[in-house]
Amino acid sequence: MNNVTVIDTKRGLAPRAEGRSADADPIIKARLAGLLEKAGGRGAEGILELALTEEFVGKTAVVSSFGAESAVLLHKVAANDPATPIRFLNTGKLFGETLRYRDRLQDELGLSDVRTLAPTQGARATLDPDGALWSKNTDACCNFRKVIPLARALEPFQAQITGRKRFQTRERSAMQPVEYFDGRFRFNPLWQWSLTELEAYTALHKLPRHPLVDDGYPSIGCMPCTRRVQAGEDYRAGRWADSDKDECGIHLTDGGGI
Repeated sequence: MNNVTVIDTKRGLAPRAEGRSADADPIIKARLAGLLEKAGGRGAEGILELALTEEFVGKTAVVSSFGAESAVLLHKVAANDPATPIRFLNTGKLFGETLRYRDRLQDELGLSDVRTLAPTQGARATLDPDGALWSKNTDACCNFRKVIPLARALEPFQAQITGRKRFQTRERSAMQPVEYFDGRFRFNPLWQWSLTELEAYTALHKLPRHPLVDDGYPSIGCMPCTRRVQAGEDYRAGRWADSDKDECGIHLTDGGGI
């Protein structure tokens, strides 16, 4: 059974970490430079080891959407330590297939610390009483359903690991293997992987695929804000279609990241 961490807030904006920015703090800037040097030339496994078994032992959490490409990172995390803390956001608007896929990957990979985060009923009643905020203000909906719960859940950790890749969005095109964001170090082991490499790894290791991928959803978010992708479209064209929104906000720099 999954543990559930519920996080309440009456604020409309996500709480920010107390950590100073890497640009403003010479100690953090030097630490980041050292981590980037250590990450240089390492593959995904090496970057994971840098966070999990070298620099931030017991102080690192993985953030996973259990989406279309998540099995690759989670497979590597399980090989390193299946007890690694993994944090998953259940927004209350996800596809049922995603929830079932989470359970299947947790079971098949032997992940023993998957915790599901969600806004409380109180927050929903205050900020989205009719459940239709997504149709009026997608940024506000993402903020209270994703950004705020994740920010609170990551407070005990000094580092996080993500499955982000450079090819995915314009905001991610310049990402580095290690960054500093919201008061903690952020490791991106798959930062240079292509979609072709991800698919090849999935096939090689016979990892279960998200059931919606073969149904025309190569990138999967919340149900109201995700549609099928048509032939010739970018693989993320189905996310927040007909808008210029590419990110939900949980990974966006607000001046405190680098």
